[in-house]
Amino acid sequence: MENLIKILYIGRSSEDINDLRTHPDVSVVHKSNSLEAINYLKSGNKPDAVISEMILSGGDGLEMNQWIRERPEFDRVAFILISYEFKDELIKMAFSKRIDDFFVLPIPSAKSIVGRIKFLIEFRNKYSLVSYVNTDNQDIKYAMPLSKRLFDLLVAISALIVLSPILLFIVIAIRLESKGKVYYISKRVGREPFDFYKLRSMRVGADSELKKLAKDKNQYDTASKQSEIDFSKPCPVCAKLSGEKSCSPILHIGPHSICDYWYNTQKREVAKSKSAFIKIADDPRITKVGKFIRNTSIDELPQLINVIKGDMSIVGNRPLPVYEAELLTRGLLSKRFLAPAGITGLWQVELRGKGGVMSEDERMRLDNEYADHFIGNAYSFWYDLKLILRTVPALFQKDTV
Repeated sequence: MENLIKILYIGRSSEDINDLRTHPDVSVVHKSNSLEAINYLKSGNKPDAVISEMILSGGDGLEMNQWIRERPEFDRVAFILISYEFKDELIKMAFSKRIDDFFVLPIPSAKSIVGRIKFLIEFRNKYSLVSYVNTDNQDIKYAMPLSKRLFDLLVAISALIVLSPILLFIVIAIRLESKGKVYYISKRVGREPFDFYKLRSMRVGADSELKKLAKDKNQYDTASKQSEIDFSKPCPVCAKLSGEKSCSPILHIGPHSICDYWYNTQKREVAKSKSAFIKIADDPRITKVGKFIRNTSIDELPQLINVIKGDMSIVGNRPLPVYEAELLTRGLLSKRFLAPAGITGLWQVELRGKGGVMSEDERMRLDNEYADHFIGNAYSFWYDLKLILRTVPALFQKDTV
């Protein structure tokens, strides 16, 4: 009995509930409306999955989903919405509201929906944020250690004063080589989004060329990751059903027809296969002066202003462009954001000085490793100092990465 999957069904009692109750792997609790369901959840009950009908007395299934998603204690609870009729607009709205799956009554079979619930539970447990955002029901404190902040200010201000003649010379060289601003500002994400400063090392308008270059020359991508949705491949769940039944609503996308479950399953796999990071090897957009200041890391010096402002630290995880950060916002991938953004960090000193050859998985692992050294009481000033000393030989490199 302890291993039974606990399901909360919200809506009118029907044959579907009775069918679910006959499945040997589940235990079903039925509540007829959202108020009863909320009172049940507030009483300390935590089901593994919630199946809610769209039309409820005093509300609807989307409102019920929103109530659950706003409460971190239910982060691992899978939510399935069911409707009495197929509406394309409703399906799009439902998935935009972060439901996990959508079915049209009658439910195909208890076996198929329980199989789907098992997958969703496993997925939510694997990628849940709860495992490190909340420890023993106590929120992790994110305050910057005073010793780290004072060290950042001392180093940043001193470095700017000492290096100001070099900065002035480079600024003049950039301006003479190409028209446009000598500095570059982009939105980056550390713990929060901020304006990120660099000396311009590329020709004007380089951002507009990134999409094509990322497709052809992103060093984090591999040929094995070039996957797309295969409309000709049959859904394995639908294949087990008799007649022309489908496990979920049929979507019509261009000339293709595909069930909603199989479409979204493949879509998730395609999204998972896409590289989160973009780094262009031998970037053709880089100017001659830009190549020099990148090889010597002089282009990074304006980030000392970010440090003084409090956007960054001297040591931390590299702040990411928004398009990269959006792919790392769930589960263990987002752990890196628990550490401050930094000018230098663990992954830079590990492999940047060796030419920037690094797999995406290893970079994410190193970012998470630094976060482990920062959160809670694990912060060590000497660990940061060791990374700074290891940064020096990595400053001068052959590749403009």
